[in-house]
Amino acid sequence: MKIDLTETTSSKINQALISARRDIGSPAVGMVLTLVIVTDEENAYDALKAANDSSREHPSRIIVVIKRVSRSPRARRDARLDAEIRVGSDAGSGETVVLRLHGELANHAQSVVLPLLLPDAPVVAWWPEDAPADPAKDPLGALAQRRITDTYSAEHPLDELSVRAATYRPGDTDLAWTRITPWRSMLAAALDQQPAQVISATVEGESDNPSCELLAMWLADRLGVPVERTLSGGPGLTAVRLETKNGVIVLDRPDGSLATLCMAGQPDRAVALKRRETAELLAEELRRLDPDNIYESTVKFGVERLGGPTEASSVGSGQKRQEPTGAAAPAAKKAAAKKAASK
Repeated sequence: MKIDLTETTSSKINQALISARRDIGSPAVGMVLTLVIVTDEENAYDALKAANDSSREHPSRIIVVIKRVSRSPRARRDARLDAEIRVGSDAGSGETVVLRLHGELANHAQSVVLPLLLPDAPVVAWWPEDAPADPAKDPLGALAQRRITDTYSAEHPLDELSVRAATYRPGDTDLAWTRITPWRSMLAAALDQQPAQVISATVEGESDNPSCELLAMWLADRLGVPVERTLSGGPGLTAVRLETKNGVIVLDRPDGSLATLCMAGQPDRAVALKRRETAELLAEELRRLDPDNIYESTVKFGVERLGGPTEASSVGSGQKRQEPTGAAAPAAKKAAAKKAASK
């Protein structure tokens, strides 16, 4: 069922939600959280589809906030709220409210959203694109216990990582971090099977891919070893190599779907390591609402250790780049500063 409301209010939207649930014969509210999606018209469809798919695992009230910026000064003064309500089969396993805020009302979205939040239920805010610099201080982010951003969608992903580190607050997370969960699990399991001291590591992937950088920072933070970043044509993250005293551990995924795990003294194994859709990433993040301390430690560890690329040299058909991500970072920065001062 879909209901369109024009020039409406939060109170009328709540009344329409109650009436719609009664009309479809399900007056009870069995949702576990409120998911607030802050987006624009261009990205609203994809974000809502991902949220509806994830609601099969987490029945939610989904509130989509679309700020319609008016062009003329007169139109900007005219505040108006339009809403689209979806319940039943049109809203996944929960219910959906799409809010379009016009004029001055776009600057006061929190006053519209607050009355629509489910009582006594957690609130999660998600910015698929154009996340604020400090999500916790954003008026809508302040309503949420969990705030989800995606540095991959930023114009300059690596700069965005530094912003995320500088403004981190408990409850912040990043879908670029969520994308490497299978990689972290597989590497941890490999080291459990072959316990040995790791001497160094290499992470291979696309340039300016925040997931590759986060994995490199995680390895450097957890293992305390220098981590080398090398470039590949993708897709995404393609390989991780761990040099240990007992041999080499390599996890290689050249096609974005099937990976090969190679360990010294053991036969090679094929493992499923496909690139996941946004709905799967979102569902994973909604499983936990407590602060992610490992993400915090990782993103803060790398903020001053992510150096620029050094000399690139041809390796086969691709290029190789070193980034001083681990223990080598401070020395690299001192060398660069000394070189600049001598010019």
